[in-house]
Amino acid sequence: MNTAEQKIKTLETAKCIIIKVGSAVLTDENGLSFPVLENLVSQIAYLHKQGKKVCLVSSGAVAAGKKVLGNEFKIEGLAGKQGAAAIGQGRLMREYEELFQKHNILCAQILLTRDDVRSRERFLNAKNTFQQLLQWNVVPIVNENDTVVIHELKFGDNDALASLLCNIVEADLSINLTSTKGVLAKNPLQYPNEDIPIMEFIEDIQNLNLDELCGGKTSVGTGGMFSKLFSARRTAQLGVPTLIIPGKVPNIILQAFQGEKIGTWICPTKSPISRRKYWLAYRTDTQGTITIDDGAYIALNEKGKSLLPGGIINIEGNFGVGALVAILYNNKKIAVGLSNYTSNDLKKIKGLSRIEVAAILGNAHYPEVIHRDNLLLHAAI
Repeated sequence: MNTAEQKIKTLETAKCIIIKVGSAVLTDENGLSFPVLENLVSQIAYLHKQGKKVCLVSSGAVAAGKKVLGNEFKIEGLAGKQGAAAIGQGRLMREYEELFQKHNILCAQILLTRDDVRSRERFLNAKNTFQQLLQWNVVPIVNENDTVVIHELKFGDNDALASLLCNIVEADLSINLTSTKGVLAKNPLQYPNEDIPIMEFIEDIQNLNLDELCGGKTSVGTGGMFSKLFSARRTAQLGVPTLIIPGKVPNIILQAFQGEKIGTWICPTKSPISRRKYWLAYRTDTQGTITIDDGAYIALNEKGKSLLPGGIINIEGNFGVGALVAILYNNKKIAVGLSNYTSNDLKKIKGLSRIEVAAILGNAHYPEVIHRDNLLLHAAI
């Protein structure tokens, strides 16, 4: 089965779909674009009536709040944006509720921070909530909790949130609605005078040079194509494909499901990782780095082994037992994993054999610095 056939099959069989829409799609010079909202809801309603479960990740709260405030109030700094989000989120949800009601569909608001998925218990609790809503045929409308979130608890943007939500709801497909026609084959900032074609398929996003391909962020959002492709790289590891299409085009989602060649289809990896490893790698930011030598790289990358003290060259950062750390080889991040040791202890035992480690730390120590079950190679971080 070729890539085009796989795309058609996935669109036909997908049962649970994440649809992410950004501020650049939902807003215009007048604030929220009602025609775009109305058309988006009607398309989701159509999918809903076809028996597909849909979770909507929607930006737009800050932009909506700014429009309500007008020019009378200055929106400056984090507090200004959070205040605008507090005003705009209610307006955004009111529009969604009224539009979905016309289709006899209930929707629910869920505001998340990274803290809601950082602990396994809270992650499973969120998972159960989403499952219940979907069983009730309710459409969850998800956004980052912009009104209270602090930097340490931010997902980064709603593209990253959507990639984590794919794991929570066990999605079959991720659709990202953008302000462009799809993924351009070249960076338009570097080739401003060229008519650059859209990439219909990206078959190996893991090895795609995103820094070279992408540039810049949208003026009203926080993402840009780099963020969308970076999140698609994550979901591909989970075995979930991503479709990037122009969200302002009327009925664009339905056109995709009818088989029209639009946007960019990003293929999943052929060997998906477990949902546990996905959660482990992307639930939080890394707390430090461990640099390894050639032997350790071969053991991890080619033999599927755990990381031992003897293969460690350098440690950076201050972290404790159980912290998520990045593994570096030749100045490149090749993996993330949970450390069995503190950064201070690792500095004492790096490069040593198991017998030498025992002489320093005693016999009550782990043989592995990072066990292979708690390690993800080629992590998108």
